[in-house]
Amino acid sequence: MLELILLALALAMDAFSVSIGLGAKHTNSSQLSKKCSSLIAKLALAAGVYFGIAQGIMPLIGYLLGSAVLGWLASAAPWIGCLILIGLGGKMLYEAVTGQDEASKLEAADTSSKIDHKLMSSLAIATSIDALAAGFTLNLLSVNAWLACTIIAMITAVSSFIGVYLGRQSGTWLEDKAEILGGLVLIAIGIKMVI
Repeated sequence: MLELILLALALAMDAFSVSIGLGAKHTNSSQLSKKCSSLIAKLALAAGVYFGIAQGIMPLIGYLLGSAVLGWLASAAPWIGCLILIGLGGKMLYEAVTGQDEASKLEAADTSSKIDHKLMSSLAIATSIDALAAGFTLNLLSVNAWLACTIIAMITAVSSFIGVYLGRQSGTWLEDKAEILGGLVLIAIGIKMVI
């Protein structure tokens, strides 16, 4: 269960960092009017729902695809899972250090438009692609995949909701730190898989 919670937290870091960016777009509003508070609340709720659903569905798809081919690769499965998690963790670290996160690029390309269904759906898909690959590793953990995906979705939803408020209060300084932490956790879980 601890591995599952750590995996869920690590996978949620992409969505968390994008949520911080979404909230940070509203730091220039010095007035804490009811309208501004209502806008932030709606944005936080939307981030939680969109990112939570996407992060819950993608690992389930990865799990189902992985279970279909696991029989063929049974002896190599722990090594494949290890390589997937280390690769995802390394990618997160690289993006955090270089600032080249696909979700951040997508958000930056659309800063002039309002935050709507199309943008939130695009961001949700962009931040959950890694979860699709990580879903394969659920076959290697002794957990119920449906429960695991529900936990991943809930942790992502809560962290995304909180991320919008953190971004609103503090700007974007937490974005890279969240990505680095998520990457390190994925690498650690991958290494533990083969030890």
